[in-house]
Amino acid sequence: MKIATWNVNSIRSRLTHLQAWLTDNTVDVLCLQETKVVDADFPRQALEEMGYICTFSGQKSYNGVAILTRQPLENVWIGFTPLLGPGPAATFDEQKRVIAGIYQGVMVINLYVPNGSAIGSEKYDYKLAWFGQLKQYLQAFQAQGYSDFCLCGDFNIALEDRDIYDPKGKETHIMASPVERQALQGILDLGLQDVFRHFNSEPGHFSWWDYRTGGFQRNRGWRIDHIYLTPGLLAQAKSCLIDKAPRAWEKPSDHTPVVLELED
Repeated sequence: MKIATWNVNSIRSRLTHLQAWLTDNTVDVLCLQETKVVDADFPRQALEEMGYICTFSGQKSYNGVAILTRQPLENVWIGFTPLLGPGPAATFDEQKRVIAGIYQGVMVINLYVPNGSAIGSEKYDYKLAWFGQLKQYLQAFQAQGYSDFCLCGDFNIALEDRDIYDPKGKETHIMASPVERQALQGILDLGLQDVFRHFNSEPGHFSWWDYRTGGFQRNRGWRIDHIYLTPGLLAQAKSCLIDKAPRAWEKPSDHTPVVLELED
């Protein structure tokens, strides 16, 4: 089974890229972030014609998540609210950032973590509070007996210095501040491991390159798109790679896919 994650930075703008990539990469599950489209305008037909079932949660111009699958998802949870109930979860669910489902016995949770904008800003505080909700959400799954799952998406955090082309000054940089890293580590402490690092320990592997600085051409990137597995699934992992090819295409997303292969 192959599971991939990709922040497409507008599914309508990047539809031809998505179709081209899926033609060459027959993944079973593709988790998308930043679809940036209301549900009524999601390009379902074009993707269904390629053999994918589309499950999505979107909003106009911002955020949005989707899971494309070869076979139907057995269950679908959209947002935090189905597990955590009304209250704070409903407020966080105004932004469409969370979708989960079970594919052939594997629980897949797809996230688009808030960026945070700048350290000390309201958006930064929101990001940290969002992580608090995420931890409760994952604990709720575990309490219901879902001990094994795949957690993936755009986390907007480089957890370690080797995940940044130049970590100098990281303490004051959004996506690498100590508090953000602690928040993400708190999620991993629930029993999750970075499957990419399970296979690749070297620095210099990135999944996002800033448009504004010629980042891709200079390989000045960050690894902020992650796939995390619980131990039972990690034992089934065969490989995990970053496919840089789409980032070199004309008018690309600033992110590129990360692909996991599990034993059948």
